[in-house]
Amino acid sequence: MAPRPLSPLVLALGGAAAVLGSVLFILWKTYFGRGRERRWDRGEAWWGAEPARLPEWDEWDPEDEEDEEPALEELEQREVLVLGLDGSGKSTFLRVLAGKPPLEGHIPTWGFNSVRLPTKDFEVDLLEIGGSQNLRFYWKEFVNEVDVLVFMVDSADRLRLPWARQELHKLLDKDPDLPVVVVANKQDLSEAMSMVELQQELGLQAVDSQREVFLLAASIAPAGPGFENPGTVHIWRLLLELLS
Repeated sequence: MAPRPLSPLVLALGGAAAVLGSVLFILWKTYFGRGRERRWDRGEAWWGAEPARLPEWDEWDPEDEEDEEPALEELEQREVLVLGLDGSGKSTFLRVLAGKPPLEGHIPTWGFNSVRLPTKDFEVDLLEIGGSQNLRFYWKEFVNEVDVLVFMVDSADRLRLPWARQELHKLLDKDPDLPVVVVANKQDLSEAMSMVELQQELGLQAVDSQREVFLLAASIAPAGPGFENPGTVHIWRLLLELLS
């Protein structure tokens, strides 16, 4: 029996996804694009240990500086890519960092969201790309353009955890030198998997010990203005350490 031709709707959706991926890549190149420099050399696996105390981006006092604060356009830029399956909490993470109120209900990201946060010495651009199946194909196109990858996992979504593992390891294979922060989100839920379970189910124990892979527990949810959420503060401090 001859194979059935694809329906016009399927072809249209496929074309739309391809166009969207091309647009995402062009926007990334235009807004964030640059040659990524390596700024790390420790190379170690790290499972939930407390990172060194670092000043948060809003804790420093300009009066303590001898020189005048550099103009915003003079600051160097660091890029962080935030990925994960849809519903893992990527958009909420960015909104908490930006001090924005939560969105009502679960609204999947169709495209991307971005946040730019200033620090004393550089600006941090965080880019989230939607986690739906059609968009995951394009994730690998952005990995080589960033300084750190944040991969969000829904700790309570046991059914789709194998998919999360598969996508994570594709990204790990794409750039063996890229530091990766795996965030085990929604740890406050009763059905959430433990950190030991997640380490095993995500195959993190098999990752090359010479690369930087971090696993952090979190329950990211807006809790007032700024960095009042402990999980978000922990992630932010680690990102600052990796980007400095």
